[in-house]
Amino acid sequence: MMNNSEKDKEFNKIVRRKTVFSFAVFFFFILCAFGIYKWIISQPRDEKAYAPFRKVMNFNANVFARGYNNPSLSKEFPKSLATKKVRFNGSYGIKSPLDSVWMLKVVKFSSLSPMPSDTIIVTLDDIKKLPKTEVVFNFKCIEGWSQITWWGGVRFSDFAKKYKIATHSNQSPDIKNNPDDMVNYCGLITPDGEYYVGIDMPSMMHPQTILCYEMNGQPLPMNQGAPLRLIIPVKYGIKHIKRIGTIFFSDTQPPDYWGVRGYDYFAGL
Repeated sequence: MMNNSEKDKEFNKIVRRKTVFSFAVFFFFILCAFGIYKWIISQPRDEKAYAPFRKVMNFNANVFARGYNNPSLSKEFPKSLATKKVRFNGSYGIKSPLDSVWMLKVVKFSSLSPMPSDTIIVTLDDIKKLPKTEVVFNFKCIEGWSQITWWGGVRFSDFAKKYKIATHSNQSPDIKNNPDDMVNYCGLITPDGEYYVGIDMPSMMHPQTILCYEMNGQPLPMNQGAPLRLIIPVKYGIKHIKRIGTIFFSDTQPPDYWGVRGYDYFAGL
C-alpha cells in the first residue's frame, strides 16, 4: 500500500496532468476562434455585413418566412395599459420640416421601370375614409426596451385592396386565396429619402399592420411620424417607418436602411 507521501505525489501528478490538458484545450479553442475570426474578416462584405454573417441572417430570414404562411396575432392589451409617454426611438427621415400639403405617393407594381401612369397620389383624408383599426401591443426595439402602446389607422391590407396594389395583375390583393399573384416585397421611403425600409409582403398584409395616423386616440405628434407612419407589430421598431412619403412594390428585396448597415433584413418577432 502507498503511504500518505506517495498518495500526495500521485494526486499532485494527476492534478498537473489535468491542468495541462485543460490549458491545452483552452488554448486550442482560442486558436480556433482566432482563426475563424481572421477568416471571417478576410471575406468580402455583403453591403456592410461580412458575407458569412449575411448568409446566416438570410438563412434565418428564410426559415422565419417559410413558417409565416399562417401567422398568429401579436398579443394585444387593453387601452388602459397603454403608456401615456410613448418613447421616441429615432429621428431618421423626420428631421426636415413637413410640407404644408402632405400626400402619399404609391407606385403600383410593374415589371418594367415605373411610369407616371403607374403612380397614384393619396391624401390623408382618402386614407381616413377607409375603416379604422386600432392596435394596442408591446412595441419592441432592438435597443432592448419595450412599451405597451396604442395606435390607430387603416389596415394595410384594406388599403391595398381599395387601390388594387401589391399584385402582378390589376386585381385586389388576396394573400390567402391568391398568394401567387402577390408581389414579394413592399418598400417604404420618407419624403426626404433619408429613411427607408423593405418588408416581406406577408408581414405587410398581416391584419395588425396599419398605416397609422393616431397615437393614444390623438393625431400623431411630429416626433412619432406625423402625418402617417407604419405600425407592424410582427417586426422590431426599426421597421416601423415614420412619416411615409412613398410606397412601392418589388419581387426582389428593396433597400433597407438598417439592412444595408449589417442588421437582419427580416427583423421579425
